[in-house]
Amino acid sequence: MPPFISNYHIKYAGILQPNKLEFQPMNKTFESKIDFSNIMSVLDWSIFIAILATTYAAVIYGNRLKNKVDNNKSETIEQKNILEFLLMGRQLTLPLFVGTLVATWYGGILGVTKIAFESGIYNFITQGFFWYLTYVIFALFLVKKIRPYNALTLPDMVNKMFGPKASIVAAIFTFFNTLPVAYTISIGLVLQLFFPGTLLLMMSIAMAVAIIYSIWGGLRAIVFSDFVQFTVMVSSVILVALTSVFSFGGISFLQSKLPATHFSPTGGYGIGATLIWGFIALSTLVDPGFYQRVFAAKNDKTAKVGILISTLIWFVFDICTTLGGMYARATIPDAEPSFAYMIYTAQLLPNGLRGFFFAGIIATILSTLDSYLFIAGTTISVDLVPKKLQQKKFIFHHLGLMAVGILTVLLANSFEGDIKTAWKTLGSYFASCLLLPVMYGHIFPKKISDGQFVFASILGVIAVTYWRLTPKGGLWAEVDELYVGIVITTLGILLFPLLRDMTKQKK
Repeated sequence: MPPFISNYHIKYAGILQPNKLEFQPMNKTFESKIDFSNIMSVLDWSIFIAILATTYAAVIYGNRLKNKVDNNKSETIEQKNILEFLLMGRQLTLPLFVGTLVATWYGGILGVTKIAFESGIYNFITQGFFWYLTYVIFALFLVKKIRPYNALTLPDMVNKMFGPKASIVAAIFTFFNTLPVAYTISIGLVLQLFFPGTLLLMMSIAMAVAIIYSIWGGLRAIVFSDFVQFTVMVSSVILVALTSVFSFGGISFLQSKLPATHFSPTGGYGIGATLIWGFIALSTLVDPGFYQRVFAAKNDKTAKVGILISTLIWFVFDICTTLGGMYARATIPDAEPSFAYMIYTAQLLPNGLRGFFFAGIIATILSTLDSYLFIAGTTISVDLVPKKLQQKKFIFHHLGLMAVGILTVLLANSFEGDIKTAWKTLGSYFASCLLLPVMYGHIFPKKISDGQFVFASILGVIAVTYWRLTPKGGLWAEVDELYVGIVITTLGILLFPLLRDMTKQKK
């Protein structure tokens, strides 16, 4: 047992019973509102700054290594430079693969802890279990299918699978889905707790920091910074979960304090509303971040094993964040749900560890923000810029990153801090309109044409948009736009050959 737990608990609660690994319940009263700027000690800020400095030291170290990488000698210097900048020269090793994938995939910590606070283990089911199934499918079945394309990006792979028109549609979807709107909102809200200023100002500062090191070091800078952030973020949530259990007790304590629905897999929602998250989880099968890491991996085994190891780490992480949100609800039920986890933890942990935890929160969000920012910039420079201009990839990538940063901050500001709405809005379009055409292409190679892909995807966009904007009553009001998009996109794929043949007959 870590010494800090014993010392801290004895100070506030009671005495560790001889020969028993349990604590008496903590007596300290937690407040539902606190002043974060005053609760941080000098030691907290020192540790926080030390972790930030370590992150940038990792970026510098990774950037120095790039000149030592010996890529394929058959490639030109320009090709090597582009491959190095975008995919680390396809030399991503297993430890770095796991670190960057885990860190990139968990930027929505404020969102998931809010769901845990409000609905308990429903968070683990919708934000954890469904996704694990998808990760395993990706590792066991997709890695071996996508690696042979030797692509730079997801739209580049779509181009090789279907054709140039499908590639443009996939690039547009990828661009909007990778705009890190939800994560920009998250980091802005967190910074606003500690520093004076508007949400817009805090989001702008965080975005500027992410743009600077993304432009400077490329994917290598992001991967090395992710590894430090991965270590801190995983350690910090485990720390909170263990301290909570030792301080208050286990499941029996939570059961005595929380509604019964917090222990229901559906959390009091319907089966249909719960399964929506299962379909959104399937969007991982076309997630640009996953594809980027797989394309950058040293070999197939690194990608496959890396995803499976990452899944185990996410399993632990999800248990810890779910428990943290539930303990927050049990101790400060009147707290603002979006910040309850942070308010709870700020009062739970002692000086020093508090600073470590908040560094972990920032790391969790920033590691996802910078990765998706980089992918969106890559989508512009590689997939959307006309081929005749692509010899200037670096210029367009840098300009694209800055343009993406500005657009993301403006969109984030328009959502007014609503992370869940931003998350679901962008995810619904991507999952319902791009997922099925790409999966059909993997399952039935060369069976779907370029035009068929485009027709089905655009039809899905129209259907989702119409369903979102049209007032509905009765049972139709319960049907989510994601289901509508999936059905219409499927129909588009099936009906396209028939419509094409009818058109030919009329001519």
